[in-house]
Amino acid sequence: MTIRIDRIVTRGGDTGQTSLGDGARVAKDATRIEALGTLDEANAVIGLLRATLPEGHDATFVAWVQGLLFDIGGSICMPATPPPPLPHAAAAVTAMENEITRLRASIPPLRSFVLPGGTQAAAHAHLARTVVRRAERRLATLARQAEIAPDISACMNRLSDYLFVLGRHLNDDGAKDLTWRPASPPP
Repeated sequence: MTIRIDRIVTRGGDTGQTSLGDGARVAKDATRIEALGTLDEANAVIGLLRATLPEGHDATFVAWVQGLLFDIGGSICMPATPPPPLPHAAAAVTAMENEITRLRASIPPLRSFVLPGGTQAAAHAHLARTVVRRAERRLATLARQAEIAPDISACMNRLSDYLFVLGRHLNDDGAKDLTWRPASPPP
């Protein structure tokens, strides 16, 4: 597929509306646009995560995740009834489950809740997980109003699971995890 974008400044959104992929004009705060914006934000935060990873399998997989999120956004920006299935959705869910299994093999079981943080890369993975969860919620809201491709919810849910486990992996396989302890009086 060849993509060509000739103009960035279109002035089309100056009145508070934007265009969907099918050309329909909608308000910039429409539920579908909120879902698209949050998918874009998730992809940007995953880009930050990717920038902290050394070359190798994890970076390659995270790059694939960014493409998956773009595919999901493409599906959401083209409203159709019924929506076409997301290409390779079942394979994407399986790939993320396989990555979770691979990473968990060297991570000890949890004995407490994990707080976001630890290494810089792990902190980015945890931030990405929270933004993916928000995108998942925005997509659930959209799905109550309009039909979306059937496997998008499973992809988003598995992605947040993957990012949690990746965060633990990036914390020296859990050794540098920050764990929750009930708050004591302030210091």
